[in-house]
Amino acid sequence: MLSTKHIIFLEVAAQKSFTKASEALFLSQPAISKSIRSLEDDYKAKLFERHGLKVELTAVGSLLYQKLLEVKNIQEQTQFEISYLNDKLQAKGILKLGASTTVALYILPKILSAFHKQFPGVEINLLNRNSEIVLDALLQQTINLGIIEGPIKSKQVTSLPFLTDKVIAVCSSKSDLTKKRMYTLKDLPSLPIVLREKGSGTLAALLQSLEKIKITLHDLNVKVRLGGTEALKNFLLESNCLGFLPKRSVLKELENGELTEINIEGLDIKRNFYFIQRKGEMTNELSKNLIAFAKDVYNQEL
Repeated sequence: MLSTKHIIFLEVAAQKSFTKASEALFLSQPAISKSIRSLEDDYKAKLFERHGLKVELTAVGSLLYQKLLEVKNIQEQTQFEISYLNDKLQAKGILKLGASTTVALYILPKILSAFHKQFPGVEINLLNRNSEIVLDALLQQTINLGIIEGPIKSKQVTSLPFLTDKVIAVCSSKSDLTKKRMYTLKDLPSLPIVLREKGSGTLAALLQSLEKIKITLHDLNVKVRLGGTEALKNFLLESNCLGFLPKRSVLKELENGELTEINIEGLDIKRNFYFIQRKGEMTNELSKNLIAFAKDVYNQEL
């Protein structure tokens, strides 16, 4: 079991601030400082370098931080597995999940709802960011399971195929672009386009499809770059631009006539979602249960 001093150390390291750690843990700042000094005495080494209000881990502190994260993960996994064996309905644990925007907003709600009914005692923490940030969070041990767009290149991660998704070109139904429902690849460079931010799986899927037909990002008439699916969608509703969004994310807008799908002959954008875990952690029972629920909800082999 992690000691109180170790828990305080982990919070300070994560927050990079004694003040923020004290607020998060509801402890006074002097108590935080005293605990860190005591831990430094225990290890006979300095754990933090102070830079004004911020702190950075020393080499020893960084090593301790990584080791304690491993211990914390094992502790949380053990808590779930023991409580699961005693009584499945009363199982306790923390599910630390990360997912790219499309998954978090349009795919996970059904899965997490079913999962929560089965395991009401499990705390669910969801990080909703783009694929690049979710992968980094997994490597930094902030989460234990991620769902992102592939392919995954990191050698520190194992992946399991999940769903296939389609990305489509859409614009406001009031846009002049709707006057022509089919465009050719030659038309594409002249169209006003809005794109997602760097690190987005939707953008990566678009660029990968364009590369196959020898079109680069520089060939496009990009007017705006926006972070997040909802931000891009809401911009398109009020603009005369064309955007590329996951079909799952715009079904309601297509049905109620707010957005219109624009066909571009020869451009087919599909992407695959994957479950990702750190190598060596595929036996995490909590993650395995979540993956099983995803399989049941979407009724397919993962």
